[in-house]
Amino acid sequence: MAGAQVHMCQTVCPSHANHRGELSPGQLLKWIDTTACLAAEKHAGLPCVTASVDDIQFEETARVGQIISINAKVNRAFTTSMEVGVKVTSQDPLTQLQKLISVAFSTYVAKPSGNNKVDLKPVELLTIQDFIEHTLAAERRKVRLDHKDVLKNLMEACGTDDDHVCHQEKDPISTDLTRVQSIELVLPPHANHQGNTFGGQIMAWMETVAAISASHLCGLHPTLKSVDMFKFRGPSTVGDRLVFNAIVNNTFEKSIEVGVRVEAYNCEEWGRGQARHINSAFLIFNIINNHGELYTVPRVRATTKDGLRRYDGAIMRKKIRLARKHIFSRKEGNYTADFWDQSNQANIIKSNVTALTILTEKPGWEIINTLDRIKMYILKETDVISIKAEMQVWIPSKIAFFLLSDFTLHVHWAKQYLTCRVLERVSEEDKIYHITSPSVNGNKPDDFLILVSQRKPCKIGEPYRIAVTPVGLIAVPPSNRNDYGSKIHCTGFMVYGNSSSSLVSYFIQSVPPFATNLAHLLKSTEETASECIKFLESRSKKMELQL
Repeated sequence: MAGAQVHMCQTVCPSHANHRGELSPGQLLKWIDTTACLAAEKHAGLPCVTASVDDIQFEETARVGQIISINAKVNRAFTTSMEVGVKVTSQDPLTQLQKLISVAFSTYVAKPSGNNKVDLKPVELLTIQDFIEHTLAAERRKVRLDHKDVLKNLMEACGTDDDHVCHQEKDPISTDLTRVQSIELVLPPHANHQGNTFGGQIMAWMETVAAISASHLCGLHPTLKSVDMFKFRGPSTVGDRLVFNAIVNNTFEKSIEVGVRVEAYNCEEWGRGQARHINSAFLIFNIINNHGELYTVPRVRATTKDGLRRYDGAIMRKKIRLARKHIFSRKEGNYTADFWDQSNQANIIKSNVTALTILTEKPGWEIINTLDRIKMYILKETDVISIKAEMQVWIPSKIAFFLLSDFTLHVHWAKQYLTCRVLERVSEEDKIYHITSPSVNGNKPDDFLILVSQRKPCKIGEPYRIAVTPVGLIAVPPSNRNDYGSKIHCTGFMVYGNSSSSLVSYFIQSVPPFATNLAHLLKSTEETASECIKFLESRSKKMELQL
């Protein structure tokens, strides 16, 4: 077992089950938090506390008598925090049938004693899957940090349609009827080994009060399907009074979103009404009958300004969840396909060249700007956005191809390159480069690996092609967050021309505009194209003088 990995097994007993004989989601959340915390502390060698838990999807349920297996592994360590991936499966001891119950990603923060500083050691990457999770952990961290701003921007962009919310639903139920408040006194059995209220216990209490709120809406027992990010904002201790407030925010055809807010009071604060905000989360429930079929849930209406905000927020959160799921499923596939080894390098090279060729031949390119010897084009599609910069260069196409194919020369004109070296010469036409670029946060330089495939024309009239794609090597993990590999799907050059001039087309196929600053990308591409022209013509003159 890897150094930062912990495995827990539990038998589902009647005390762990709900009224249907199924494992209580609250109990499962306790086990998940305990296992993940143990993995974090095993890696850090220090006490750790739960900072947040990303979206949790509950795929199946487990019943009394079945065995629950929970595997927790630290995917990546940052300076003071770690991402822990958790996978939960169930096994029936009679049939040996195994099912996936849940997958979750939690963030834990190391808490040293006194004023000691923490600089966590990096996670050792042993397998391709380790590398994939290590890379994706940085992307999930960025999603967590940006979540609040993304939601705010969506809310401002979409606005609120009060008339639709309040009057156009068919027989809506007021969300005010679903308000639930519950108070818990934190006792010693509820504390963890550090004396704070156990995070898993808080999450279990939140699930209970949220389920009661959902049941007020439909008059049936709801089933927890997913959680939209638990976020712990502060600690609580033994003796605190925890107040849980839950309300249905919105309903969709087959699901209900319930928002839960947790506030803490000690004895002195309790009398003065001074609350500490401990946690917030949004839980999504389904209503399932005895045959496993989903009920259509009633629609709701909001009658207050705050209710309208929560109503619209639920819609935006659903959009964000779907977008995140789509993006990460694509990235997982991309990372798996782009890992470089002897078994798949021929396919990666072929895909690299083919992707550039297909991109250049796509219809629908729109010209958006014309500069001195540069024309900018854009192509918008459902999943990606592509940019093309056409550059008129007064040098032979053969020389332009030669200069652009050697990426060690790109440091002279591409500002996103600090250093560039050949890591592996696969063939005369295909090379892997290791590149460092200026850091976006002022810390260590970012770095990434790319495969460059250069192809000369096979027939007269065909262009020179230089295709570029990010790749991964287990032997060379990125030392810092890899924005290039996560945002750029395909890039490269097409060089047309003759013995006196060239038309160089520079392509970038990137993630959708809602996840990238499009204006910044366009401006940066224009500046890069301008510097490229200057470099090509200047270096060509030096070559002529040498000859």
